[in-house]
Amino acid sequence: MTTIPLLSGFRDIADKYDAVLCDVWGVLHNGKEAYAGVADALAKYRAKGGTVLLLSNAPRPSTQLPAMLNNMGITDAAYDGILTSGDATKTFITTHELGTKCYAIGPGRDNNLFDDTGVALVSADEAEFIVCTGPFNDDEEGPEDYRESFKLLVARDLPFVCANPDLVVERGPRHIYCAGSLARLYEELGGKAIYFGKPYGPIYDVARTRLAAIKGSVIPDARILAVGDGIGTDIKGADGAGLDALFITGGIAAADCGDHPEMPDAIKVSQFCKRAGLKPVAAAARLIW
Repeated sequence: MTTIPLLSGFRDIADKYDAVLCDVWGVLHNGKEAYAGVADALAKYRAKGGTVLLLSNAPRPSTQLPAMLNNMGITDAAYDGILTSGDATKTFITTHELGTKCYAIGPGRDNNLFDDTGVALVSADEAEFIVCTGPFNDDEEGPEDYRESFKLLVARDLPFVCANPDLVVERGPRHIYCAGSLARLYEELGGKAIYFGKPYGPIYDVARTRLAAIKGSVIPDARILAVGDGIGTDIKGADGAGLDALFITGGIAAADCGDHPEMPDAIKVSQFCKRAGLKPVAAAARLIW
């Protein structure tokens, strides 16, 4: 088995890349506080001429993220731009391809995703399609809480738009369910789900276009590094897009990669990635310089 290199710091490989597509939740912060040194590492990379596009599966428009990040001490010195799965979802539903009457599943804080889309939020009985940003109460609910209601929605053949393909994310020391977990159940019950965000290809096409606009020229794929803690989203998505990936082991996969989030075990990391059929160029506990 080929062992995946463990980096002592991002500086070890930073010069190989002109741009970074950096995950947010699980790399920059854990949902409650920023990880020490990560924003500083990205700022140092930018100071050397690198471009950083935050690529998040957040199910809300990217315009909402700067204020949240700033409250955690992550300023715009760490990044050049932000692209979210919420951006891609909003663009899609604005086309009205699925209709204009939507049953929204998710916490109320996500409902501004529908602003200026021409889409009305209606009851499940009136809906032409579903948009899911997560459980209604993500502190307490999981997929099984939706099984019976989903059976009725599947029977009506309502398309299910998933605005966040993540299955779980960290919130402090806990893992909470995301929209991806609900979409998976919907499909298991026979429904059709449409996904926006990582690991699906369209978000990477948009990201390449954004990077080119920021840089003023097209950046070759070989000079773009994807960074993330989700093996099935960040790392799988990078692999599918033909991009190198740096696997951050201290996020949602920490328990699979070592005995302590800050001290990954090289063999466990390599075994974990092998089981997923993926081979990032390197791994690190945190994205520090």
